[in-house]
Amino acid sequence: MPLGILDDNKLEHVPGTAPLSELGRVDAELAGIDRGVLKHDATGQIVLVPQPSDSPNDPYNWPRWKKEMFTLVIAYGCGCVGAAIGPLLTPAFVPLATQFGVPLQTFTLGCNGSCIVAIAVGSLLCNTIAVKVGKRPVYIVTTLGLAVSSFWAAEAKSFGSLAGARALQGFCMAPFEALIPASVSDIWHVHERGFRMAIFNLGVLGGINLAGPIAGSIIEKGSFRIAMHSMGGAMVLMLILVIFFMPESAFVRHDAINIDTSDKTIDIEDAEKEKTVQIENRAAVASTWSEPRLSYVQELKPYSGYFDTVSFWRTLIRPFFLILSPIVMWATLLFTICISWLVLISITLSQIFSAPPYNFSVSSVGATNVSSFVASVLATLVAGYVVDGVATWMAKRNNGVFEPEFRLPVMITYLIFTATGFFAWGESLYKQDPWPIPVIVCMGLINLGVQLGTTSVVTYVSDCHREQSAEAFAIMNFIKNMFAFGLTFYANDWIVVQGVRDCFYVIGGTTVAVTLTTIPMYIWGKRARSWVYRYRVLDKVLKKA
Repeated sequence: MPLGILDDNKLEHVPGTAPLSELGRVDAELAGIDRGVLKHDATGQIVLVPQPSDSPNDPYNWPRWKKEMFTLVIAYGCGCVGAAIGPLLTPAFVPLATQFGVPLQTFTLGCNGSCIVAIAVGSLLCNTIAVKVGKRPVYIVTTLGLAVSSFWAAEAKSFGSLAGARALQGFCMAPFEALIPASVSDIWHVHERGFRMAIFNLGVLGGINLAGPIAGSIIEKGSFRIAMHSMGGAMVLMLILVIFFMPESAFVRHDAINIDTSDKTIDIEDAEKEKTVQIENRAAVASTWSEPRLSYVQELKPYSGYFDTVSFWRTLIRPFFLILSPIVMWATLLFTICISWLVLISITLSQIFSAPPYNFSVSSVGATNVSSFVASVLATLVAGYVVDGVATWMAKRNNGVFEPEFRLPVMITYLIFTATGFFAWGESLYKQDPWPIPVIVCMGLINLGVQLGTTSVVTYVSDCHREQSAEAFAIMNFIKNMFAFGLTFYANDWIVVQGVRDCFYVIGGTTVAVTLTTIPMYIWGKRARSWVYRYRVLDKVLKKA
């Protein structure tokens, strides 16, 4: 029973469990692998999980500057997507609804609802295409679509045209929500992912929080068209960055030792023999991975030639079967709660702060997100150390064996900060406290917890379902966005009818109840991983669908 996690006796080795930190040596009975066979990081102390192949073109073998540049482009792109998903216009929802001559709830549904439901659909379709032909073509085409749709929205003359542009924006945003975690897993090892996932979350949440202050001032002093033209320019820059600094990360490894997704431990003698054979083959003849490293110019091709022979339609329905995994089911619930409540706050900010007693202007409503951005940055600075650090520390305490459930203790920060923030937000607005209390204190707490919580959830899913991470995040984003789409139907009216305090008390209570499910997930998570592997959900889809 490793640190409170119930062990599994059905499989010799449960996928996801792997040797990570070695205290002199890893017991063969625990890991089943001689450490001399395995590849380590530069310090020689941490086993690389997953194990990279010997190919110079394996993304795990990319030079560090290339990986970091890839990650920075992800952060910028997710920031642009986070800004465009709704907060870009939310500070001006009330005056814009009047300008287009539609009720506030209708404007919210058309402007944000169409965008959100399109993201849900796009998550599935873009994931399917990415599995078939790789991620790079999807990123390039959808980034171009984001630029086009932003300029379209800027020139929209009617509410219907604006809603259509927002729907196209939503569809093209999908890869930057659904595929990014899988891309991070393509290039970073387990002990490095926490901080990079935090950067991904910072891009999304930072974009959401910075868009309001910037766009609010632009809209108030100019118009929403200027804001949308600016977003179009940002997307053009993003397209350039994607083309030059995001090569294809999908890669098929043939000679890497599988120490984390197999159901069996690796026999030491067999592993050493395999390693010896590989060395002899490389010395005698040109092996599979003797091809030269792809040049920078070759990597600029929009399509690398990657192709998966699996059926398009079977790939499309695979995410719906993956939701049967208890890990994905739990993560979807937590991820939906983490993000959707932020969407609800964003679409009600103008409604709350434009009215008495605050009477904020459009730019002032937008500025309320500054504290959220600061909190997200602070959380990002510590997220890598916390999420990766806690997991590594627990692995050392567990005789050097890593369990994905070691990511979950960080969820206590989400429970403490975010739930407290929601209760305090509702109470302070009900009592009409001075604006610094709800804006700085409450929103800061909420976003601090959300950043840490989502990083924990995303890394946990990546560690448990590395080979199916694209499908896992596709279904997670589909359900999350459909739930958020439902919120746009009644969020504004909910606050009017029930009152802001009761509304956010319900939200706070729901957050507490959902977060407490982390406890059974931690305890039974390893058995859940074993069950998923033994049931072979995706294998049945591939054979029977």
